[in-house]
Amino acid sequence: MLNIRRAEAKDTQRVLDLLSQVLEIHAVIRPDLFVSGTRKYTADELQTIFQDENRPVFVAEDAEGNVIGYCFCVLETVTHSNNLRESRSMYIDDFCVDEKSRGQKVGKMLCDYAIAYAREKGCYDVTLNVWAGNDAAEAFYRRMGFTPRKTYMERIL
Repeated sequence: MLNIRRAEAKDTQRVLDLLSQVLEIHAVIRPDLFVSGTRKYTADELQTIFQDENRPVFVAEDAEGNVIGYCFCVLETVTHSNNLRESRSMYIDDFCVDEKSRGQKVGKMLCDYAIAYAREKGCYDVTLNVWAGNDAAEAFYRRMGFTPRKTYMERIL
């Protein structure tokens, strides 16, 4: 039985562990940008994020109560734009399923939960970024119904 809920202070260490897994994937793909052995957030930053209503973090826990995945979200509103329609959106800032739990539909259930939450909050869409080279993540998001909105390009000098 899988349970999905908002992250709490008690989840901090486990979420830090999962953040490390994600960082290492990115460090392999782009060692020119990512520093192996680091994390996107500190424990203190997580405490603040977990309490922010505009930045919900959902965790998936197994039957024993172990956190085996997370989904960091950011609720965004476009207003006062000359060329864009006013809208509410939810951005998935970070997403991870523990490498030992992959292939068990945890990611699908976590993503479905986040999408339902966005719908409940009146969002027009859910957006996210995938690093080029993270083929497994891109394939997962495509299976979840995500399609490219735009392409972010670079030229390394």
